[in-house]
Amino acid sequence: MDKDRNKKFDALVKRHRDLIWHVCADYSLSAAWEVQDAVQEVLCVLWRDFETFSGRSSERTWVYRVASNTMISLKRRQNNVPQAVLEEVADDLRVEDDENYRFLLQAIENLDDVDGQIVRAHLDGFQNQEIAAITGLSLATIGRRLAAARERLREEYEKNR
Repeated sequence: MDKDRNKKFDALVKRHRDLIWHVCADYSLSAAWEVQDAVQEVLCVLWRDFETFSGRSSERTWVYRVASNTMISLKRRQNNVPQAVLEEVADDLRVEDDENYRFLLQAIENLDDVDGQIVRAHLDGFQNQEIAAITGLSLATIGRRLAAARERLREEYEKNR
């Protein structure tokens, strides 16, 4: 039984490895090692919850939901650590060096957790219906919150550029 579970889990991770990495990189704005640690954390949560996947949403949507919720949890825990400690530990390697992309990620980081999750999922190519499955919000709420978040991001960009 364990071998079968291991094989299924390995196959799931192989199918969604890039998606997991991408979600972790999107939420990780500091050191490159943070992404690797986050991927490991997501894999642990996926392993723990693997048997609970019921198939009500697509496998991709479920993996994305687990990864993004894990990252939100990690960011909340990280926010409880004094910034000076984080700066001492962080190295200078950035996941993405493009200035506009980094600005967008930082602006998304300033949104509340749910709006940030909605915007990231949208940028990752998920349809509103899939985002509703990821977040547990209604389709209408996703549309309203996405439109409002876009406007806040546009204002933030215009204000700082």
